[in-house]
Amino acid sequence: MQLDLNLLAALDALLEEGSVAGAAERMHVTAPAMSRSLGRIRRTTGDQILVRTGRTMTPTPYAIAVREQVHELLHQVQGVLAPSRDVDLATLERTFTLRWHDALVSLSGPALLAAVRAQAPGVRLRFVAESSVDTPGLRRGEVDLEANANRPGAPDIRAESVGETHLVVVARRGHPLSVGGALTAERYAAAEHVVVSRRGNLGNALDAALAHLGLTRRVVAAVPTEAAAWEFARHSDVLVSAPEAVTRSAVADLGLVVLPLPLELPPAPIYLSWHQRYDTDPAHTWLRGLARTALAAGEAFTEGT
Repeated sequence: MQLDLNLLAALDALLEEGSVAGAAERMHVTAPAMSRSLGRIRRTTGDQILVRTGRTMTPTPYAIAVREQVHELLHQVQGVLAPSRDVDLATLERTFTLRWHDALVSLSGPALLAAVRAQAPGVRLRFVAESSVDTPGLRRGEVDLEANANRPGAPDIRAESVGETHLVVVARRGHPLSVGGALTAERYAAAEHVVVSRRGNLGNALDAALAHLGLTRRVVAAVPTEAAAWEFARHSDVLVSAPEAVTRSAVADLGLVVLPLPLELPPAPIYLSWHQRYDTDPAHTWLRGLARTALAAGEAFTEGT
């Protein structure tokens, strides 16, 4: 039986994308060409693979059953036919997509870009914003590296801790709590707060810590970035709790003050994550090393909310 390995790649794309058009775009072929590949796959397997349901296409039970096996087989074939080789950084032409928390981009991104450009001027970095919902970007090959608070639970996603940071309290200069003696947990809880959450959550681990002390704070707003939170703190008496490293520019440029957090909390970790398909990719391995160094040097992190 003669098999075309291109069909395995086409089947993987069809099962991941769930549509002929999406699979065609992913494999950089025309939709008619992908449609012909789907026809050949159907004849080879004796299964429809994808069936139309209204405006969308739904995988068959057989397709669902073999999806992970197909993906793993393709990964193994790629490892056999394209073994790892030393990478020539001087001539490397590649674009890496990084989904990092915006604070990490601000604090560690410039150092990473400088290191990349010094060693591989043909490499480009594409930083994309985090989503408010979980996305399969690493598994789908749309994202090369993630950096945030979350340790992925999927077995095919690698993750390593590259640093950690402690939370502090940010307030405007002259805030009553900055001039009236030590900031206690009671005084902290009695103030109004703005939290940073890309998902719009109004609570986080700080509220659980306060609850253990029998205290409750009043959160008046949730904003997606620290930069937005600083503006609220500048113009009112709200408090913002943020990673210590993230507050450096706020204090220097915006006239804000940093106060110690009056709660006992463990340091927050920074995780660097990637899909296992890149474990032996020499260019990806090189980039991971530079990213690890840049993130550890920045020691920046925000709560994974």
